[in-house]
Amino acid sequence: MKLTKRKIAAGVLTLILLLNMLSGCSEKTTTAEQKGNVTVNIGVQGSTGVLPYAREKKYFEKAFEKEGVKVKWSEFESGPPHFEALASGRLDFGATGGTPLIAGQSGNVDFKAIAVTTNGKKGNSIIIPKGSKIKELKDLKGKKIAVAKGSSAYNFLYMALDQAGLTDKDIKIVQLQPDEARPALDNGSVDAWSTWEPYATTAIYQTGAKSLADGEDLKINAPSFLVARTQFTKEHPDLTVLFLKTYEKVRQEFINHPDEVTVDIAKKEKLEPEIVSTVLKRADLILSPTTKEFAKAHQQQADFLYNVGGIKTKLDTSKVIENKFVEKVLKKQ
Repeated sequence: MKLTKRKIAAGVLTLILLLNMLSGCSEKTTTAEQKGNVTVNIGVQGSTGVLPYAREKKYFEKAFEKEGVKVKWSEFESGPPHFEALASGRLDFGATGGTPLIAGQSGNVDFKAIAVTTNGKKGNSIIIPKGSKIKELKDLKGKKIAVAKGSSAYNFLYMALDQAGLTDKDIKIVQLQPDEARPALDNGSVDAWSTWEPYATTAIYQTGAKSLADGEDLKINAPSFLVARTQFTKEHPDLTVLFLKTYEKVRQEFINHPDEVTVDIAKKEKLEPEIVSTVLKRADLILSPTTKEFAKAHQQQADFLYNVGGIKTKLDTSKVIENKFVEKVLKKQ
C-alpha cells in the first residue's frame, strides 16, 4: 500500500487531536440530573434519514415525554462534529458512518457503537459533473477532488484510490463540507466529489452528475452506526433502550410506508420525490447488532487508516461495540 501519510493525516489526525483535548473536559452528569430533569441530546445530519424524519414528526419527544424526559436536537453537517460534541458531553446519541467512529476511538472519546443502521455499500460515492471526461478511477490522476475531512467519504476516497493504484500525491484533495462541495462541483472548481447520501443522488438528479464508483462497485462494506455517550448509557440504560426502540419504530415507517414517507420528506425539503425515493432505496435501512460481518468490515477500515497513517495507533474496534441494548430491543419485536 503506497498511499502517503501527509494528506490523510491532515484530515483524520487533526480531528483526533481535537477529540483528545475535548475528551478530558467532558461534562459530568450530576446526581440531580440522574434523578430528574433529564434531557436527551440527539445529533442529526442530512435531511432524508430516520433521525431527521423523527425530529420533524416528534417521535422522540412523544416517547420520552412519557418518562418525564426532554429531547434536544443538535444539527451537524457530517459525522466528525458528532464526536466533538460527544467528547464535550453535549451529545448523548447520534448516527454516523464508520470513519468518525475510528477517529473518535483514536481520540479517546468515551462512546459506544450501539447499533448498525446500514451496511454502507451504497452510502458513499465519488461523483463527477455532467460532461466530465473522467471515465474510471484512474482518470482521477491530477484532478481536484472535494471531500469532508474525517467523514466516511474521506476513508472511502482513499480506499478507492488504492484500488485504482493511485496515491494521494496523484490528486489534489480539497477539504469541503457538503454545502461548500456541491457548488464547487457545479461551477467546476473541483473535478469530482467523494460524498454520501443524499448529496450524491441529489447532485445526480439535479445537475446530471454521474456516479464514478460507489461502495458496492468497489466491494467496500462500510457500515454506519448509532453511537451513544458511554456515561449516559451507564446512568440511563432504560433510556438508551427507549432511544433504540423509538428509532426502530420510525425505521418501520420507512419500510412499511415508503410512499408516505417519501412525500413527507420531499415536501419538507423541497426535493423531487424521485430523489427522495432513490435515496431511501439506496440506504437499505436496518437496525442490527454489530454482527461478525459488520465488525470485520469496520476493523478493516480502521486497519486501512492505520496503514496509511491516518491514525497513529492500531485499534481494536471491538472495544467500542456494545450490542446489549439493541439486542434487548430486537428480542421484544
